Amino acid sequence: MKTKHILIATALTACIAIAKEVQPPAPVAEVTKVETTVDGPLVQIAVLLDTSGSMQGLIEQAKTQLWKLVNEFITAKQDGKTPVVQVALYEYGKSALRAEENWIRQIQPLTRDLDKVSEELFALTTNGGDEYCGAVIQRATLDLAWNPSPKVYKAIFIAGNEPFTQGPIDSKQSCKDAIAKGIIVNTIHCGSEAQGIAEHWNQGALLADGKYLVIDQNQAIVHIKAPQDKEIVKLNEELNKTYINYGAAAPAAKARQVAQDSNAAAKPESGAQVQRIVSKASANYFNSGWDLVDASKDKSFDITKVKEADLPEEMKKMTVEERKAHLVKKTAEREEIQKKVLTLNKEREAYVATQRKESAKNDTLDTAMVKALRTQAEKKGIAWEK
Repeated sequence: MKTKHILIATALTACIAIAKEVQPPAPVAEVTKVETTVDGPLVQIAVLLDTSGSMQGLIEQAKTQLWKLVNEFITAKQDGKTPVVQVALYEYGKSALRAEENWIRQIQPLTRDLDKVSEELFALTTNGGDEYCGAVIQRATLDLAWNPSPKVYKAIFIAGNEPFTQGPIDSKQSCKDAIAKGIIVNTIHCGSEAQGIAEHWNQGALLADGKYLVIDQNQAIVHIKAPQDKEIVKLNEELNKTYINYGAAAPAAKARQVAQDSNAAAKPESGAQVQRIVSKASANYFNSGWDLVDASKDKSFDITKVKEADLPEEMKKMTVEERKAHLVKKTAEREEIQKKVLTLNKEREAYVATQRKESAKNDTLDTAMVKALRTQAEKKGIAWEK
């Protein structure tokens, strides 16, 4: 009997070992970063970009127009407060991505780190692949830390040019699941309106309270130069001097800020440089993780709790009172510069409005997204200054 028990145990052990060998490895879950709770109005936008071979023009538009999108909320208010904008970014349809993940990659979770989003956009490349709209909408709906409040404007913007119904995940069901969580789905077809309808891009928007939009992904962004541009660019140099680096993350973050300034400046024909600087003058450009001026806006902030090792060299030599005074000084300097930039931008917008021709084409990614989000956000009680 003992020998029988031993044989049975040995057989069971062998079966378990074989099962472990043949069982496929569990997919590696993508970690979604959950940001600090936002105190006040919130806007959450996920941008899903087709990065297959024909979409280089779309990527170029996205690189330069991130700032314009965020700037739409500078003069917006909900319950008397300016909304915080969080942006998430996905790419789909590139053959260099993983087939087992339906050719999808989460580039950034919902975040306020706009420099990081810009860095990732400028790093994007295109390559032929399979574009599965239903799968990427499902991923964005399930992965991201969407705020459950019905007052939050939550929207997915998906852009591409292949049939909307491709892939193993039912695109209609994905859109229904998104709106069930209060997430609007806007579809942006890169091509003709008729082709987009034939390939069911309009159906996705209809099912999720969104808007069906059509753009020319290869059209150059129209930027009208204004007399205020030069002064806005000059003020950016002064604005950067108001940042007080602290902590281990500061060197890389500051380098990223400078790099994204350069990326925007390298595409002056798109207006990206001016739009980025305007963003940096707004409340939505927020870097509390590495800048003491932004960190000090938190009610619980206490300069005496910041370790001396985390301070920049010039502040290590200061007394506590001198550190406080230095922080107050830099905060005031930044607020003054930001005020100047925003005033100049108002003048700039008025000038541009008089110069823009009614016949000018505007079917690009930025204009399509702005057209949709304003109408939709207003239904959440977000209003814009007239």
